[in-house]
This record gives sequence, structure tokens and C-alpha cells, in this order.
Amino acid sequence: MATETLGFVGLGNMGAPMAANLAAAGCDLHVHDKAGTSERAPEGVATAASAAELAEAAGTVFLSLPDGDACREVVREIAASPGRATSLIVDFSTIGVAAAQGIARELAEAGIDYADAPVSGGRAGAVAGTLTVMWAAPAALLQRLRGALDAVAKNVFHVGDAAGQGQAMKLLNNFLSGTALAATSEAVAYGETQGLDPRTVIDVLNASTGRNTATSDKFPNRILTGSFDAGFQTALMAKDLQLYVESARTGGAPLEIGNRVAETWRRAAGEMPDSDCTRIYEFVRGRRRA
Repeated sequence: MATETLGFVGLGNMGAPMAANLAAAGCDLHVHDKAGTSERAPEGVATAASAAELAEAAGTVFLSLPDGDACREVVREIAASPGRATSLIVDFSTIGVAAAQGIARELAEAGIDYADAPVSGGRAGAVAGTLTVMWAAPAALLQRLRGALDAVAKNVFHVGDAAGQGQAMKLLNNFLSGTALAATSEAVAYGETQGLDPRTVIDVLNASTGRNTATSDKFPNRILTGSFDAGFQTALMAKDLQLYVESARTGGAPLEIGNRVAETWRRAAGEMPDSDCTRIYEFVRGRRRA
């Protein structure tokens, strides 16, 4: 593991276990969270009262934040830190293509490198250290941090050199994931109207061509058990799908399916704003026609 001091901003559902894995791997780590650092920090790591203070200690700072506005606020604070040691910011957040490109431009003007590196795998993957990282930045920066990335991820893909390419990869992934979860919810609800046991439906799908992440994980482990604990909010899925639609529309990509899926998640988030994304099943099932 490199001896460089690392910083981590954002200790929520994803960030806290990721920071814990970095600390467990022996990284010299400083952390900060606007919502309360001391309560969320992994045991034994250094804490900072602000992102600016953290930037005085850490050469590389990782971000795990909810949206583009939060990321912009933090990177501007880091860039303006008078005693700044930070030369690289690695953004694990999902913020959209345009936001990542804008942040990269701002940081370039401040002399700070930016890696657009969103992750997939959910809270379970963050806890287990088995996330997938979608790295969009020069390969040399990736190699510089390979040891740290291996502490949080099972797979690290270099998807491109330009900011925004990591976001594009993450958004299309979440479009497929959100589509699978919503469509599987509708399929299972249909099966129920035909007298089929939902557990039987899932078992058959997992042995057939309809298998997907919703049938292999979310339904058997989180929906049919009643735990609804994927650790990813319905509102965040709706946000990601809206970012996908906006980016696809800007780039002239097809949206025949994307618009419909995004609208389903938007309505679900409106009715269940604080819910886990797996409760989309309850939302879809509740629309069963008489």
C-alpha cells in the first residue's frame, strides 16, 4: 500500500464502509462528513472538521456524495483551501456526465487532477470490498492508486480518459438495473394474478432466460424476505435515471424505453421518497388493475 495520505469525504451508506476498508488495508486516512464526522468515521482514523482542513493533509481525496451539487460544494472548498496538499480528487459519486465535466474543468483551473470513478455493487459490495469501479481518467493516475482501489473494489475498469465517461457507464448500468427491478416487479405481480407463488416465479426465472440481478438478488434476498434492505433509496434510483435520460437526450441516443422506466421511478419516488429501492415492487403491485 502506498504511503500517501488519503482523504475521504462522505460517510453515508456507501462511503462509510468504503472508508473502513481503506483503513483496514493500512491506508493513512483522514475523513470528513458534513452530517457528522465523529459518529460516522471508521475506528482509529483521523477526522477533519471540514473538507478544507482535510485537504491540508491528504494528497488524494475520495468523494462519495449524493449528487452534483454536493460534489461541487466540496471540490470548491478543497480547491480554495489555503494550505492545500491535495493534487487529485477521485469521485466515486454518481452525479451525471455534465456535472463531472464541469467539475473537471474547475479543478483543472485550480491545478487539481480529477478522476470520474463511480462505483456499482450497492452497500453490500461496499461492505465486502467487492465494488466495481468505472474509472475515467488517465491510466497513470489509476496505477498510482491501484492499491487503495483494490481495498474497496473487486473490479476496476478503465473505461476512458475523459471526465464524464465514467458517469456515462454508471448511468447506463443503473438504467439496466432499474429496468430489471421494475420489470421483474411487474412480472412477479402478473404471476400472482395467475395464481403463481412469487417464490416459484423467481426460482423458475433464475433457471431461465429471464434471470437478472433483481431475480438473483433483490427478490430472493430483500423483497420476498420482507427486509427491503438493498441500501439504495428509490429517490436515488429516480435521480440516476433522470440523469441518464438527460444525457441520452443531449447526445441523441434512443429513449424509447428509458423515458418510460425513468417516469415509473419518478412516480415511485414521489410516493415513497425515503424508501429503499426494492419497495418498487410494492409500488408496481399496488397498481394492479381491478
